[in-house]
Amino acid sequence: MDFGVTVLPDPPFSRWLELIQLAERHGFGYAWTYDSPVLWQESVPMLAVAARETSTIRLGQFVTNPATRDPTVLASAYATLHDLSDGRMAMGVGRGDSAVRYIGRQPMKVAEFERACAMVRELMNGAEVEWNDKQLQLKWVRPELPRIPMWVAGYGPKALAVAGRVGDGVIIQLADPEIIQWIMDTARRAAEEAGRDPAQLKCIVGAPAHISDDLADAREQVRWFPAMVSNHIVDLINRYGADGSAVPKALTDYVQARKFYDYNEHSRVGAAHGEFVTDEICDRFCVLGTAKQAKAKLQELASIGVDQFNVYLMTHGQEKTLQSFGDEIIPELAATPA
Repeated sequence: MDFGVTVLPDPPFSRWLELIQLAERHGFGYAWTYDSPVLWQESVPMLAVAARETSTIRLGQFVTNPATRDPTVLASAYATLHDLSDGRMAMGVGRGDSAVRYIGRQPMKVAEFERACAMVRELMNGAEVEWNDKQLQLKWVRPELPRIPMWVAGYGPKALAVAGRVGDGVIIQLADPEIIQWIMDTARRAAEEAGRDPAQLKCIVGAPAHISDDLADAREQVRWFPAMVSNHIVDLINRYGADGSAVPKALTDYVQARKFYDYNEHSRVGAAHGEFVTDEICDRFCVLGTAKQAKAKLQELASIGVDQFNVYLMTHGQEKTLQSFGDEIIPELAATPA
């Protein structure tokens, strides 16, 4: 299993960079950040600086979208960052959540999203593409660099089918093994139907991890996260219903108690909109407890085929979390020695 960390692009920039550099020293293989440039700072220039101020860790957004960013600009940005980082970029991409909703727009239509993703994946890696009835190519892309992988975020059958047909992997924002298996089965079925090798589709799980022997406090640190996920689940219920026929009830049942969501508290510890989230959901969706308990859950995730676990570093005690992973978890579970 690879390990990543997501740090909010929250000022001051120096703190953001400090945490990414610390993650690199503790053996994390990936450093991610959000792409919601009204709620937080614009992360593309931040990633450019990080590319110069780190040496081994891979970088990317978890996740960007081709709605607020024109697909050609998005492809060029990543190709440029790939050059600056000497081949260390990875793209997480979705239809848009906070980046679009906060400015009064809605997530992209699935068909438009798929078309954009298919184009961006090739254009950013130097291939010639057809877009707007034009043949386009980033002729300056360095051919000796490895391809930039595109990992697609989704929960519903249609978005997951996009991941299967055009993505290099699937981003899953929760750490519940039952739901992860359903998501990957759905995406891999679409990959197989498209004539792709379903086994090549990577599985990347992102969720908060709070290492502590005070489980009650750990749960309070993460209630914002299942509440954040619920934004996507409400969309699924509106499209597919909640009877379990299209989407597992394990994913939809918990949102029935949701009352509201305030994007001004998006991904913030103590957000009032997380009040409906139960202890059970905190435990299922996150990685909580002692280092021994965290390792047991991560080993379970590895056993069902999770390729990367990405720590959402939005809880208190960030240095302690990174150190716990670096000292006690990554050396035992990493795909390659840290």
